[in-house]
Amino acid sequence: MVCDNPKAFALRRAEKNGVPVFLLSPKLFAKREEWERLVTAVLKSQKIEAVVLAGFMRILTPSFIRAWKGRMLNIHPSYLPAFKGAHAIRDAFQAKVKETGVTVHVVTAKLDSGPVLLQEKVKVLPGDTLESLEERIHEAEHRLYPAAISRFLRTRR
Repeated sequence: MVCDNPKAFALRRAEKNGVPVFLLSPKLFAKREEWERLVTAVLKSQKIEAVVLAGFMRILTPSFIRAWKGRMLNIHPSYLPAFKGAHAIRDAFQAKVKETGVTVHVVTAKLDSGPVLLQEKVKVLPGDTLESLEERIHEAEHRLYPAAISRFLRTRR
């Protein structure tokens, strides 16, 4: 696991499950390309087959995306192509849509636009608050992402 946040809850999960962790802040580098080159080198040294983004709120450079072309997944908290970007749940809530959802897609250079692997709709209920909608979106993400990752890896073998 590569992580840039020493306070991330995922670090505890990784430790509990014996997953090796590479913790490195991009702020230590003058350019994000330098950080990404090091991350790529570490991943390749470990013979990593695929990159799975989770809680990763950074825009990756085209060179990093090219290095992992077709082998990098992202989970996005909307039913794409609606509500791209960092504030998808808030944007859907403020738009007063009747449903939103979750999308797992292959990462491409165009933000939240790669080929869709799996999607699940989530209804916006009367009386929902932003927080209650976020909770249901996250529940759907926790169901959908493992299934999508498993399917993706099976089709690559």
